Amino acid sequence: MDRISTTGDIEVSTYLEIAKERRGQRAVSRQQRRRMRETVAVIDFGSQYNMLIARRIRECNVYSEMVPYDASWEKVAALNPKGFILSGGPASVYEDGAPMAPSWVYDKHLPVLGICYGMQTLVHQLGGKVTPTPSHEYGHATLNLSTDSPLWFGLPTSMPVWMSHGDLIVETPPGFSALAYTDNSPVAAMGNDQNIYGMLFHPEVAHTPHGKDIIRNFLFDVCGCKGTWTTSNFISDTMGSLREHVGSGKVVCALSGGVDSAVVATLIHRAVGDQLTCIYVNTGLLRRDEVERNLNTFKQHLRMNVVYADASQRFLGKLQGVIDPEKKRRLVGEEFIRVFEEEASRIGQVHFLAQGTLYPDVIESSTPDSKGSARIKTHHNVGGLPSVMNLELLEPLRSLFKDEVREVGAAMGMPDEMVWRQPFPGPGLAIRIIGEVTQEKLEVLRAADWIVMNEIKKAKLYSELWQTFAVLTDARSVGVMGDHRTYGYVVAVRAVTSDDAMTADWARLPYDLLGRISTRIVNEVPGVNRVVYDISSKPPATIEWE
Repeated sequence: MDRISTTGDIEVSTYLEIAKERRGQRAVSRQQRRRMRETVAVIDFGSQYNMLIARRIRECNVYSEMVPYDASWEKVAALNPKGFILSGGPASVYEDGAPMAPSWVYDKHLPVLGICYGMQTLVHQLGGKVTPTPSHEYGHATLNLSTDSPLWFGLPTSMPVWMSHGDLIVETPPGFSALAYTDNSPVAAMGNDQNIYGMLFHPEVAHTPHGKDIIRNFLFDVCGCKGTWTTSNFISDTMGSLREHVGSGKVVCALSGGVDSAVVATLIHRAVGDQLTCIYVNTGLLRRDEVERNLNTFKQHLRMNVVYADASQRFLGKLQGVIDPEKKRRLVGEEFIRVFEEEASRIGQVHFLAQGTLYPDVIESSTPDSKGSARIKTHHNVGGLPSVMNLELLEPLRSLFKDEVREVGAAMGMPDEMVWRQPFPGPGLAIRIIGEVTQEKLEVLRAADWIVMNEIKKAKLYSELWQTFAVLTDARSVGVMGDHRTYGYVVAVRAVTSDDAMTADWARLPYDLLGRISTRIVNEVPGVNRVVYDISSKPPATIEWE
């Protein structure tokens, strides 16, 4: 019989038994860590901004994940939930086929908080009555507390809240009482002695100033959470999980130059060392001098094996004639994977592909993890992935928001220039060129974008803005330059402020700064004769144009 040498000679059968036992021990250790981590699960009924609920929970140092409204208890039980929050959603509970809370929400006798549609679901399922209201309640309202509740601890008896609903609670379920009211909603919040609560307003949004306090009261005074979810715990838990899952396998990481992929690479490298190889692909869709700057940054700060692949002509060929933005994203996502697979094959046997997928990517792409939500756009690294892949995906940041990723990067000692770099989309300039992507348009956009960024940095506003960039529109306009008629490109400038990219506001840039940007673009970029400034917020717009 063949023998395998470890610390001594061991029969193959014995070695396999030892390996099996170790795998079992690793599985047990993962389960023990999950049991030790307190979680409040958010039941997703489809609102586009339900992720804000999970974000507010985590800001209170309690872990949270969103789960579909029809998730099995086995999946949710693995999270070790301390309570449930039922989210908002676009449906009305009295409509045919409206989503309902699963039976385990009630059967497990854990604390429950329903928000907006989530409250209406509680009322409907527990024997109360919900009807359409003749006067919808959208925007600011004044909440008046009518009785004491753990939710109201430390709060004023009257406070502003944000409403967004068209239904009315006309009868509370048996055992429930009204806890607060507004001018239009006599039952704006309710509760019972079984720790089940509901509120029609949205505590997760910034427009409800005391919303985070209400959520904190639910977490600590109702659910009994301790607040043990911290950045350092995430780093140690993630590194441990990566070591167990990867084992002796090899990993390639899709390194883009942004903070997400850089943090992923750093986490994995610290977990498995030289089993990781990073692959940096020049798609031809990057900004001016970005390839050289990124490679220098990787060399100086990451200190890990980085393979450079120039696939610029390949991507440009794939995008030839394509104008639909969703198709652009899918094509870029699929081509990314194919390039990685080919580069990985040159390294040897590789088992895993790591990438910097974040929670907002998942929710906006409407994957099976977020089935209640409508797809806003396909992110190249989520919905844009091919259906058949030769590598297993590693996405250790999949449950984090951008600000949490930056906290992780800072905690690991990564340099500020990487941690605080403004986001840049994976499909690159392909989705900042409206219409077909051509080499000519890429050069025009690169030149305009360089000017925008240069002026923003000179004005010392870079760190205050979430994103700043130029867009090459598909419009042409008539102009006059040097006493001659021109018919040139229209460039749009976009600058937004945000905390998490789920919502964003257009930046009120100084007029003089906008004037300098416009003058420079028109004078320095051939083919452009008009510059406009985008003053749309998210919602209703998205940050990127495509």
